[in-house]
Amino acid sequence: MPMLEVRRHSKRENAEAVHLSQEGVEMARWAGTLLGPFEVVACSVAPRTRETAIAMGFAVTQELATLPTVREFMVESAQATQVSGEPFTRLSRLVNREGVVRDYSLGLAQQWHDLMAPLGPGDASLVIGHGGHLECALVALFPEANHDEWGALFGHMEGARLHFDSGSARFHDLEIVRV
Repeated sequence: MPMLEVRRHSKRENAEAVHLSQEGVEMARWAGTLLGPFEVVACSVAPRTRETAIAMGFAVTQELATLPTVREFMVESAQATQVSGEPFTRLSRLVNREGVVRDYSLGLAQQWHDLMAPLGPGDASLVIGHGGHLECALVALFPEANHDEWGALFGHMEGARLHFDSGSARFHDLEIVRV
């Protein structure tokens, strides 16, 4: 079965910085020695995601389009920080109700599905994305999971590994990956 690895981009100097810091490049370089090979390497349009993939030692083969509701998603998903509970459980409350966060999360999940559909057994894809976005897509893909068990939101270079059943066109066997 094909496998999908999703990872948050590496470190930058501060939240406003567009590019990776030297520490971020070194962190991505180290992570890349533990992964691969990948038939597909996809990233967002943000330079830090492409820089992460390249520092990991992988050429980017596909750029994932920014979904049109990204700004609304950012505003609405910020509400998750204002309620109690474990981080993924807070996000699941937003993802599992009607609204922009749900639609955005399902849109990201569909992008991942589209990456996996043409792959064969034993193939793998890598997606480099953003904190908050990756987590919401995972919740959308696994709405019935015990999200309390998933722990904290992803730090730099953290993410998840999941398998794709081509026959049923569904993701399964989620493993959270920490640095």
